[in-house]
Amino acid sequence: MENLPILALKTADRNKSHERKMFDVEPIIADHKDVIHDVVFDYYGRRMATCSSDQTVKIWDEDAQGKWSVTSSWKAHSGSIWRVSWAHPEFGQVVATCSFDRTASVWEEVIGEKVSTTNTPTRRWVRRTTLVDSRTSVTDVEFAPKYLGLLLATASADGIIRIYEAPDIMNLSQWPVQHEIANKLPLSCLSWNTSTYMVTQLLAAGSDDSATPTGKVFLFAYSDNARKCVKIDTVNDITDPVTDVAFAPNAGRTFHMLAVASKDLYIVNLRGVTDSTGTTKLDIQTVKFSDHNCPVWRVCWNMLATMLISTGDDGCVRLWRMNYNKQWRCAAVLKAEGGGPTYEPAPPTPTLAATASATAKFYKKGTIGNQVPWH
Repeated sequence: MENLPILALKTADRNKSHERKMFDVEPIIADHKDVIHDVVFDYYGRRMATCSSDQTVKIWDEDAQGKWSVTSSWKAHSGSIWRVSWAHPEFGQVVATCSFDRTASVWEEVIGEKVSTTNTPTRRWVRRTTLVDSRTSVTDVEFAPKYLGLLLATASADGIIRIYEAPDIMNLSQWPVQHEIANKLPLSCLSWNTSTYMVTQLLAAGSDDSATPTGKVFLFAYSDNARKCVKIDTVNDITDPVTDVAFAPNAGRTFHMLAVASKDLYIVNLRGVTDSTGTTKLDIQTVKFSDHNCPVWRVCWNMLATMLISTGDDGCVRLWRMNYNKQWRCAAVLKAEGGGPTYEPAPPTPTLAATASATAKFYKKGTIGNQVPWH
């Protein structure tokens, strides 16, 4: 499977005929020699990392004309590489990878000196550490939000989540384990919640186990009483194998949103509910979307959580938006065989009068005691 393409999306202006056009699609020849498992942008969206079953990682940079080119490529593991994750740029140019070879690695970009005034400085990626605690395949790796420090979480096929911390960001060779969370089912994916609202260090993990008919999405959080991360809930509505989970960035909401890729696409709303004893629990609401009509493999949010992107076995990338009724609808479909995106017909927008009549409320303020007859 050589020269597998990546579809790059660019925002496009609407033309004079007011066509509903949101994106231009630009295929990129990745030059990986096997299946591409993960494509991740950095914090600013100007760099991209890809990993593959060919055991290599590629770093891409976007130039001033919007063209992507490979600036670094190296063999990172001795097995298929499942995931790659960028650290926050405050900690430098750092990525983490995980592999079927049962390890996770942390890499840092090092910039060398200029050979001459006309040459650009050389760049290379150096392995700073290899995490070898897992005895099975490491299925996912992700850096924590910046406010938590330089933390790294890994999920393994043995059902264990390990959270590592770099105590000295200037020395990335030391990553002691801070927490180990055991789970009964094998884990396939995880996602940090970037918001500090309601729950501290909220983490979601999914399982691709198909043998047990139980919930496959688990929620973990740090417990001040236990002084460790513990499981706080399970999304019991999702019982099919889960391949990806992604928390939405919090843009002022009073609840959390979690996208789940499984047999279908799910969007899970998590709201905090305080009972009579003052204990806060999660109210979990799940919505299912079957537009792919096949297993969904990856989900991803934009920065404002106004758009969700999903990919499936149907070879399509679907873009989802929330309408005026606060319902998620598929807005566009990108097909792997090429061509431009196809846009789903938008529902008719209600008129101002219809909206006012539907939302207007009248309240009884009082009664007239001394009625005056009209002539």
